[in-house]
Amino acid sequence: MYTLIKGAEVYSPEPLGKQDVLLAAGKIAAVAADIEAPPASAGKTTIVEARGKILVPGLIDSHVHIIGGGGEGGFHTRTPELQLSAAVKAGITTIVGVIGTDGMTRTMPELIAKARALETEGISCFCHVGNYHIPVRTVTGKIEDDMMLIDKIIGVGEVAVSDHRSSQPTTEELAKVASQARIGGMLSGKAGIVNVHIGEGESRLDPLLQVVETTDIPITSFCPTHVNRTEKLFEAGIDFAKRGGMIDFTTSTIPQFLEDGEVHAPTAVRRALEAGVADDRLTMTSDGQGSLPAFNEKGELTGLTVADVGSLHRALREAVCTEKVVPERALKTVTQNPAEMLKLADKGRVEAGCDADVLLLTEEWETDSLWAGGRCLMERGEVLVKGTFE
Repeated sequence: MYTLIKGAEVYSPEPLGKQDVLLAAGKIAAVAADIEAPPASAGKTTIVEARGKILVPGLIDSHVHIIGGGGEGGFHTRTPELQLSAAVKAGITTIVGVIGTDGMTRTMPELIAKARALETEGISCFCHVGNYHIPVRTVTGKIEDDMMLIDKIIGVGEVAVSDHRSSQPTTEELAKVASQARIGGMLSGKAGIVNVHIGEGESRLDPLLQVVETTDIPITSFCPTHVNRTEKLFEAGIDFAKRGGMIDFTTSTIPQFLEDGEVHAPTAVRRALEAGVADDRLTMTSDGQGSLPAFNEKGELTGLTVADVGSLHRALREAVCTEKVVPERALKTVTQNPAEMLKLADKGRVEAGCDADVLLLTEEWETDSLWAGGRCLMERGEVLVKGTFE
């Protein structure tokens, strides 16, 4: 079974011009001008006319609460788990699942099971071990063992710092977690990063910098997220990235956050690039299915809504169409950069040998069609494959 996509404007994410893309056996078999369809004897070929459209790698969302999150307002505020169609509609082909504040009723076995379910239903899914708190709750008893023995676990997180909901970890505790993740990654061939939730506390990114400055742990061992939540945190993130670290901007938001000074993710990408941050130091993630809680000055919950994986594509579109970020630089934040950070070698690019995860966009950068592992999940805006119980 082959799929031949004809005449699209291809971004790999670097621009390749008008090209044909041939998908076969779950992989991108060829990217070239005027590819001829394989002979009928080789099997059926579906030809997709894509002239006037844009073809990019399937989006990677490396921070999603796939089993739900929340709970900061009591049991009734636990958010629901991710449905496959939401990811498909957003053009997402690869997800990394995380656990947030609630590491008691949201468990690692449940997270791993959901990751396997999403993969069975049609997209790639991995996960990080742990939640906001240290010590990290593992499956086997050790971070290194989890990473070496459980294929789905590729890192640790999301550990929280600079937040009233964190476990207020010491520099030594953070360093030990980063060390264990790093060693586990080295031994298993995985990324072994620590995904770190950064809250609105005055310490901001200082806990991570203290580890880097007082130990042999490299700055690349951490991926701080929500770095656009406040202006001061954003500015600290610029410095962190210029030191060689990765920074992640959250695309899900609410009007109150923006009114209170959050830097909208597409704007954050533009401003970071204008400030001289290298375009391979930036990622965007949705925080999908996590809670978006608002607290007053006393730390009391005043409101809560659910983050949306669809915000990832909307932020990409806005970065290109409104903020006028060069398309390939915007695309890197949701394709090549997370793939390289997470050591997902066959993801994030449109080139022969990579996984056949490709997204077709309209000229206005709206989602059109999506293939994951060569399987068509969405065609002309219509979701073809939904979750088992949708």
